[in-house]
Amino acid sequence: MIWFESWDSAERVVVTAAMAYAILVLLLRVSGQRTLSKLSAFDLVVTIALGSTLATIILSRDTPLIDGLLALATLIAMQYVVAWIGVRSAGFRGLVKNDPTLLFYQGAFLEAALRRARVTRDEVLASVRGAQIEDLADIRAVVLETDGSISVVVGRGGRPTDSALASLPASP
Repeated sequence: MIWFESWDSAERVVVTAAMAYAILVLLLRVSGQRTLSKLSAFDLVVTIALGSTLATIILSRDTPLIDGLLALATLIAMQYVVAWIGVRSAGFRGLVKNDPTLLFYQGAFLEAALRRARVTRDEVLASVRGAQIEDLADIRAVVLETDGSISVVVGRGGRPTDSALASLPASP
């Protein structure tokens, strides 16, 4: 029947969902804050895979609960290993993370960087407005971060040191 199969089926979904959810939350807590941080492309793939796996555990009668939980644990362990290696190896980190990109620097939009990053001036200006800055002259730099967010670095007067910009691949 389309609308209702049996109370046993409904009970199985509720119990499996509750158990899988509780274990997923526990695994995410054990794996640390990195798993729940802002998403890089790799993190997004893992997040989608976790959601798909959780849905399969809950709804598929062909997937035993323990198999699904092992799949969740494996994905989270892989995420942990990738983060662990990425912290220790710049070359590996370059494979799974984007570099930050300087989009605006000392009063000028960097057109080539905007095109490469597929970011418009309007998106940069929206981030500037979001930072509650009215005058572009007050901005030292605008950076597209590794997680896709846009950071606005404000000049504080005096001699610029650009120390927060030093790690950028195309830093001035």
